[in-house]
Amino acid sequence: MRNQEKIFVIGHKNPDTDSICSAIAYADIKNRTSQKVKYIPKRAGQINEETEYVLNRFGMQPPGYLSNIGTQIKDMDIRMSPEADKSMSLKNAWDLMMEKSIVSLPIRDREGQLEGLITIGDIAKTYMDTTDSYLLSRAKTQYRRIAETIAGTVVEGNEHGYFTKGKVLVGTANPEMLKAYIEPDDLIIMGDREEDHLQAIAQNVSCIIVGMGIEVSEKVIKLAHEREIAIIMSPYDTFTIARLINQSIPVRYIMKTDNLVTFSTEDFTDDIQNEMIKHRHRAFPVINKKGKCIGTISRRNFLDMHRKKVALVDHNEKDQAVDNIDKAEIVEIIDHHKLGSLETMVPISFRNQPVGCTATILYEMYGEQKLEISPSIAGLLCAAIISDTLMFRSPTCTLSDKMAAGALALIAGINIEQFAKEMFKAGSNLKDKSPEEIFYQDYKKFIAEDEINFGVGQISSMDSDELAEIKERLVPFMVSECGRHGVTRVFFMLTNIIEESTELLYYGEGSEDMARIAFHMEPEDGVFDLKGVVSRKKQLIPALMEAAQVGQNDYN
Repeated sequence: MRNQEKIFVIGHKNPDTDSICSAIAYADIKNRTSQKVKYIPKRAGQINEETEYVLNRFGMQPPGYLSNIGTQIKDMDIRMSPEADKSMSLKNAWDLMMEKSIVSLPIRDREGQLEGLITIGDIAKTYMDTTDSYLLSRAKTQYRRIAETIAGTVVEGNEHGYFTKGKVLVGTANPEMLKAYIEPDDLIIMGDREEDHLQAIAQNVSCIIVGMGIEVSEKVIKLAHEREIAIIMSPYDTFTIARLINQSIPVRYIMKTDNLVTFSTEDFTDDIQNEMIKHRHRAFPVINKKGKCIGTISRRNFLDMHRKKVALVDHNEKDQAVDNIDKAEIVEIIDHHKLGSLETMVPISFRNQPVGCTATILYEMYGEQKLEISPSIAGLLCAAIISDTLMFRSPTCTLSDKMAAGALALIAGINIEQFAKEMFKAGSNLKDKSPEEIFYQDYKKFIAEDEINFGVGQISSMDSDELAEIKERLVPFMVSECGRHGVTRVFFMLTNIIEESTELLYYGEGSEDMARIAFHMEPEDGVFDLKGVVSRKKQLIPALMEAAQVGQNDYN
C-alpha cells in the first residue's frame, strides 16, 4: 500500500511573514477539505525575527525547511530487498533472487546495515568455476549449508561445524586406490560400500557424503562419531551432488564488500545520474537516513520517478521559488503579485488577486469553504496582512485587506495597533545581525528589459535612528554583493513606517541612472529619498522596470 500522497505548500525564498503564515493557513484549509492528500507547509529560507515573533505569539511551529524541491531517490519506486545475511548459501541466495526476480541482492546485518552485495553474475561465475576442489574449505562452509544444498541430512556430527580444510572429491575407486588420493580433512562423496566408508574414516576425512538415500551402517556411524567426522545423507545421485555442492558456500565468500556504490534516499536524482553511467551496475543499494539498506534502484527507475507536488503561495516568479522548481509538479498557485516567469506542463488552479497580502485571499477562502478559523491561524493571517501592508500604509493595501485584518483580529483577540508595534519592533531588532543577514532578510531578484538582473532588499522599521545605523553597515556590503548570482545592480529600501518614506540605496553600473529615470529625481549623498514610497511590489519595482525599458530604448 502506497503512502498517502503529499503536496508541499511553500512560499518564496527569503520568506516574509505573509509567505510563512499563508503556507501554514493554506495547508490547514486543504487538509480540512481533502481526505486523500496530505498538505505540508514548508519554507524555502530562514525565518526572520518578525515572523519568529508572530509564530511564538500564537503558539505555532515554523514549517520545515525545504531548500530544494528536486526529485530525490525516495521519490523513486525503490525495489525493496528481501532479508539476506552473509551466512546463507549461494543456492539460498539464487533461489531468493529467482523468486523475487531481482539481479542484485544486498546483504545486511541484524540491524539492517549493508555488509555486501551479490549479483546473479557473481553466483554464475562461481558455479562455472568447477576446477577448484578447495573452494568449500576456503569458504569455510557449514555442514548444515552443504546438507541443505543437496537436500540432505546430517546423520552424524555437528551440523553447525564448518568444513575448513581439505578438498572435495568423489570416492568411486576400491579401498586400496582410495588410500592413494584421500588426504586427512578431505570431504568425500561416496556410494553404498561400507568398506569404502571405513577406508575414508581410517584416513581421517572431515566429512562423508552418501548419495541415493543410502543409510550407512551402525559401525560406520560409531567410528565416525569417535573421530568427529560428519556424515551427510542425500537423496541425489553422485553426479547431482558434485554439480550442486559448490552452491553451498556462504554468500560472504564471494559478496562484494569494497568500494560499493550506494545512494541515500535523500540524494537528488540530478546528482546520481553520472555515477550510474560511470559504474554501469545493474542495481545500486539505497541507504535511508538511519543508515539502513532498504532496497535497490536501477537506471530503469528513472522512467517512473514521482516528481514532488507543490502548491506555491505569495509568489509566481521562478527566481524567487525554491531551488529546482522546474523539476517539481506545480499543482496550484495563490498569489497577489504580478504575473511572473513560472511555467507549468498542464493547466492548474491559479488564484491571483490585486490585494495587499496573500493572507487576505486565504481569509476569503476560509469563508468560501465555510471553515471556522482558529484563533492561532487568525493571528497568523492578521499579522501577515499588517506586515505586508505596513499596517495599512502601503499603496497595495485595499479595503479587502483592512476588512480581513479587522475580522481576524477579533477572532485572534488582538488589538491591531498595539500588536503591530510589538511585531515591527521584534522585526527591526537588527543590532546583532551581520550586514549579509540584514541584506538578505527580505531580498528578491528581478529580471528587467534586455535581461538586466537586479536585486532589491527591504527593511521596514519604526525607528529612524536604527535605519540610519543599518545604512552605514549596508553601503560597503552592497559593493561586495554586486555581481553575485548574476545580479548587476542592487538596491536596498530603508523604509520608515511612521514617516511613510524610503531611503533607496543603490550600487552597480547603471543603477543610479535606473533609479533617476524611475523617480525623476537626483540622489543626495548616494541615496534617493523617496517620500510616500513604502511598497516594493507596487511602487518601486514597476518604476524600475519601466526605467530599464526607457533606458534601453534611449541606448538603442
